[in-house]
Amino acid sequence: MALLLRLVRAGPKEPDDDGERGAAVVDFVLIGALLTVIFVAILQLTLVLHVRNTLIDAASSGARYGTLADRQPADAVGRARELIEGSLSAAYGSDVSVGESTVGGVRTLEVVIRAPLPVIGLIGPAGTLEVRGHAALPT
Repeated sequence: MALLLRLVRAGPKEPDDDGERGAAVVDFVLIGALLTVIFVAILQLTLVLHVRNTLIDAASSGARYGTLADRQPADAVGRARELIEGSLSAAYGSDVSVGESTVGGVRTLEVVIRAPLPVIGLIGPAGTLEVRGHAALPT
C-alpha cells in the first residue's frame, strides 16, 4: 500500500529528454563550417600580404638595381620582372613601369608595379594592387 501511495503522489512519469537529441550533431556541423570559413579567410589574407610584400621587395630591388653606375633606369624594369616571375608568376610582372620622382627633396628612381589582387587563391582582378619602390639617383 505504501508503494502505491508513493506512485500516486509522484504523478505521471516524466518523459525522457528526447527533445535535445541530435542537437550536438547540428552544433558540430555549424561550428565546424564557421571555423573553416574563418581559417580560409585568414589563409587568404596571409596570401595577399605575401604577394604584396613580394611585389614591394621586387620594386625596391629593381629601383636599386636601376640606379647602379653601370645600369640604365630601363634595367630596373627587367630586374623587377625577373624577381616577380621567379617568386610569383609572370602575370604579376606584366605591368612594371619606371620613372623619376622626388621624395623628400631627393631625386629618386621610382619603379611602379600594378598586379592582380589575389581574391581566391592567386586569382583576382588585374591592376588593383599597386606598389612602388624608390632608390636615390646619383648626383
